[in-house]
Amino acid sequence: MPRARNTIISLDDTHYYHCVARCVRRAFLCGVDHHTGNDYEHRRQWLEEKLHSTAAAFAIKLCAYAVMSNHYHVVLHVRVDLASEWSGRNVVTRWHSLFSGNPLSQRFLSGEPLSDIQREFLSKDIEIWRARLCDISWYMRIVNEAIARKANAEDQCTGRFWEGRFKSQALLDERALLACMAYVDLNPVRASMSDSPETSDHTCVKQRIEALEKNKPEKKTIESFVGSKAEIIGIPFRLIEYLELIDWTGRIIRDGKRGAIDDALPPILERLTFNQEAWRVLTTKFEQQFNHWVGSENIVKKTYSDKHYQRIPSTANHKSLFG
Repeated sequence: MPRARNTIISLDDTHYYHCVARCVRRAFLCGVDHHTGNDYEHRRQWLEEKLHSTAAAFAIKLCAYAVMSNHYHVVLHVRVDLASEWSGRNVVTRWHSLFSGNPLSQRFLSGEPLSDIQREFLSKDIEIWRARLCDISWYMRIVNEAIARKANAEDQCTGRFWEGRFKSQALLDERALLACMAYVDLNPVRASMSDSPETSDHTCVKQRIEALEKNKPEKKTIESFVGSKAEIIGIPFRLIEYLELIDWTGRIIRDGKRGAIDDALPPILERLTFNQEAWRVLTTKFEQQFNHWVGSENIVKKTYSDKHYQRIPSTANHKSLFG
């Protein structure tokens, strides 16, 4: 039985989440439908742009994403720290970039004077909107509704385009985050849609590589790698280590890739105590190995206990894959 979304997405547990949305029946998000011969390749750009434009309004950063033929993956980092610093006007402006707001917020942005009572009512709305702009369910709703409307209009049909609920997995520690990001960024390589990360269109890793090659900063909607700098919020690894790891992993999971596979683990995997077989499983079957909570066995068991699960699910995969 599906669990309530607010028990799965809890910022008290982690700010990192892996989300997956899939199309219903034979609906095609992108690519070529070999059953009908229709080409939907252009929709990949629709979705990639919507992921970024929505993140620009939210206090949410993109850690990894991949747009596939009938589904997409995205790893999100909820940045409550950013939302807490926004002024009331900033919150209203961001909300109005997504919705029309209400008469009070419209008057506020236009510079019209508001009475004390009107300001009090608007302040309550602003705090509601501030919370929603940190909410993964609102983020996914906005992205999915926009793409569904556009795709249905193009297909000249009505009805559901996506499955009823998107799937989410809470990434409880650094190892879960690293493995999930690699799994998502390497989706096109694993599906034989591309030969390497740098040729994997509509992925976050390609965006990072292109920015690095052009010596340009990454898009503001993409979360930064901050290494071991505890005072800076971001992905707790170095970008160069991550790209080396993605290249190494891509050669393991891509059959027929020229060149020998070095048996030596990259330093980042040694430091996080992964073995090669566990890493191969995580980066090829991550989604199937876990339900809602992902991390080391101890932290997952504690989460089950804190969430008052009546029956504790098996943690065998957590133990075998994360040590």
